[in-house]
Amino acid sequence: MKILSFGEILFDTYENGKCIGGAPFNFSAHIARNGMEAYLLSAIGNDVLGMEAIEKVKQYGVITDFIHVHSHYNTGECRVTLDNNGIPNYNLVTDVAYDHIPLPTGLQNYHFDAFYFGTLALRSVQNKETVQAILNFKNYNEVFVDMNIRKPFCSLESMQLALDNATILKVSDEELPTVMNEVFGLGNYSSDEMFSHISIRSPKIKLIIVTCGAEGSLAYDTINQKKYQCDAVHTDVVSTVGAGDSFSASFLAHYLKNYNIYECLAYASKVSAYVVSQKEAIPEMKGKCL
Repeated sequence: MKILSFGEILFDTYENGKCIGGAPFNFSAHIARNGMEAYLLSAIGNDVLGMEAIEKVKQYGVITDFIHVHSHYNTGECRVTLDNNGIPNYNLVTDVAYDHIPLPTGLQNYHFDAFYFGTLALRSVQNKETVQAILNFKNYNEVFVDMNIRKPFCSLESMQLALDNATILKVSDEELPTVMNEVFGLGNYSSDEMFSHISIRSPKIKLIIVTCGAEGSLAYDTINQKKYQCDAVHTDVVSTVGAGDSFSASFLAHYLKNYNIYECLAYASKVSAYVVSQKEAIPEMKGKCL
């Protein structure tokens, strides 16, 4: 199976080090871990970080055919600093390579089992145009949208583009209030009301997934109007970085293999629980989940 992911490759940089990331990068690596062909459509700079990124992408088994190397833009970076109380501040540098992802020549000749994107990379006009062009190709079976809202870089327009085209929508309980308030004008709502509003507004969506951290996850089958709930797998949390991306990739991989929705939730919960018990966003699985 072939999965195309669109969006950012970036490095979280600290005073004493750096770590590669970006939701589409993490997602693609976990898709590859599930034995699928993971294509990442992104852009890096012709710089030290960019060359390191390419090596990391290859290391995780992700196909690099659609990663563009820019001469005039730097590789994406999120600069992390700590205030006097040790609270991290995140500066997502703008106008970097992943803000300028071109449409690859011949992409329309491929067929993908799923096309994945989030909202962060939609902060630029060029990327919105690239995503819209891919959507217009209709050379995919599913469109998996993981909202991944990062204020102030998520606009109403970006959320609407996501809701208009997703067949599978994944959003965290932390992001949900932003969607419900800015798209639907609602401050208070039940889960049933939320599922109903999204289903009516976005008829292409056949599955809505809500992750709730330690409280587990929910899914709503809009076609059969059936709700699913799965408890979280409890573990000692070391780092939550990349947990949502591992959940998305694991769910989609199982879903495309025709597992039922509850089994997909349970598998994704198991994988993400292992990820949060490790320091790395893409830890070695060592046979624990796959």
